[in-house]
Amino acid sequence: MTKYKWIILAFAAIWIGGMIVVYPMIKKNQRLRVFQPVDVNPQLVDEDMQRTSKAHRISDFELIDQQGKTVTNADFENKIYVADFFFTTCPSICPKMTASLSALSEHYANDPDIMFLSHSVTPVKDSVPVLATYAIEHRVDYDKWRLVTGDKKHIYELARRSYFAVTTEGDGGEKDFIHTENFILVDKERKIRGFYDGTSAQEMEKLKDDITILRYEYED
Repeated sequence: MTKYKWIILAFAAIWIGGMIVVYPMIKKNQRLRVFQPVDVNPQLVDEDMQRTSKAHRISDFELIDQQGKTVTNADFENKIYVADFFFTTCPSICPKMTASLSALSEHYANDPDIMFLSHSVTPVKDSVPVLATYAIEHRVDYDKWRLVTGDKKHIYELARRSYFAVTTEGDGGEKDFIHTENFILVDKERKIRGFYDGTSAQEMEKLKDDITILRYEYED
């Protein structure tokens, strides 16, 4: 090996070693934005909330998961979690979103602080047995990932007024329907810290980076 190749390898080793040390420090010194209604795209926020700058938190909820158990905010207490809205018979974006969440669930399999919450937007069709079958088909880890059904108006109000997940208006009635690729990152205080396209591999990498940054906030 020539002298120049040794020099190049030496510089490469130093650079890689430096990044191993510096990269976590960079992440540790960053902070994710806390999203208030006034900070979010107005199309995603109901008109009566658009100018609100006070602390926004995910409201209380009570839903039913794939095992027929009641799920509330208490199940996500002191957890960082990612929320989305899907339906089991969706032929377009939902399979990609489910694949993304499946990969994330595996990535954080040994991290008890990270969880996932998928709300059905067709809760009448997506009964507990349907969700249970879907969970088996997609190898959903129950300890990390809850698929939930429940009262449609309640779910749609959560989507629109808590998670700011959709741009459409509606009342959660029989003819109302929402469809969104948005993933929402929620911190341990039930505050929104990020929005991501659940069908994008690049956005999923950003989500993982942001989770790393958020984790450091709780180590201070």
